[in-house]
Amino acid sequence: MALFSNTYLVLSILSLLACAANGQLSPTFYNRTCPNLQSIVRSVMAQAVQKESRMAASILRLVFHDCFVNGCDGSILLDDTPTFTGEKNAGPNANSARGFEVIDAIKTQVEAACRATVSCADILALAGREGVALVGGPTWNVPLGRRDARTASQSAANSNLPGPSSSLSTLISMFAAKGLNARDMTVLSGAHTIGQARCTLFRSRIFNEANVNASFAALRKRTCPASGGDGNLAPLDVRSPDRFDNAYYQDLVARQGLLHSDQELFNGGSQDAQVRQYSTDSAQFARDFAAAMVKMGNISPLTGTSGEIRLNCRKIN
Repeated sequence: MALFSNTYLVLSILSLLACAANGQLSPTFYNRTCPNLQSIVRSVMAQAVQKESRMAASILRLVFHDCFVNGCDGSILLDDTPTFTGEKNAGPNANSARGFEVIDAIKTQVEAACRATVSCADILALAGREGVALVGGPTWNVPLGRRDARTASQSAANSNLPGPSSSLSTLISMFAAKGLNARDMTVLSGAHTIGQARCTLFRSRIFNEANVNASFAALRKRTCPASGGDGNLAPLDVRSPDRFDNAYYQDLVARQGLLHSDQELFNGGSQDAQVRQYSTDSAQFARDFAAAMVKMGNISPLTGTSGEIRLNCRKIN
């Protein structure tokens, strides 16, 4: 873990450069209006991850699924109502997006400290960073100043989020549509060094694909049979499932990627060299992941007078 710690200074510089380029968000946005914000987020996330280490991955996934649908605007946090259809029940989120109660807990404490000041979108961005750091990954300065959407889009959630059966070309094009290049895509996929997936999402891979390690497939088949057990979980990273490290890329080189979309990154295509690099250079992965998270966090944020500061992350004011 010391290797990741040694990258913090570089990560801070990268984050500040990205922030300056964006020109709207700033890591110091709440320094005067809510000085205890980051310590509150860190404290609640520490409790949540201590209770369930998987929560770090769950919150990080919410960050991705928020930013890829109309930008990083907290729209994924909105509940459906009789007159409003949100994103929680879109195909990529239904029965899988989780951790909303952790964001609620953070929001409650933040509102008590500085009412109507901090957006849910910013809370989510900070919580994602804290989750990564708490399970051994890098940290970075999160540019802040986002505001919350008053709308959501289930159709965009269904169409904009890459799926577990996506091809390499599809992954590259879907990330490109958000201003993220192929290198960003490959390093952000390293988020799968933590977290779990349901049997239904990887059954076809372990039973039908050729580019899979036989022993690995046999291991996964123990809890993911040819039929039944759709909800049974398996770790996305077989080597160190609860630690944020570069083992995900070692999995791919060994043909032990859990999802088809994972193994597509190392399947004789354009990203093989980058996967090999990250599989042997954890410090480079840490630096690049932090920089890519800042870049992703700058996807179409609402700022200024756009949107609102929600008092409850689950509903508009």
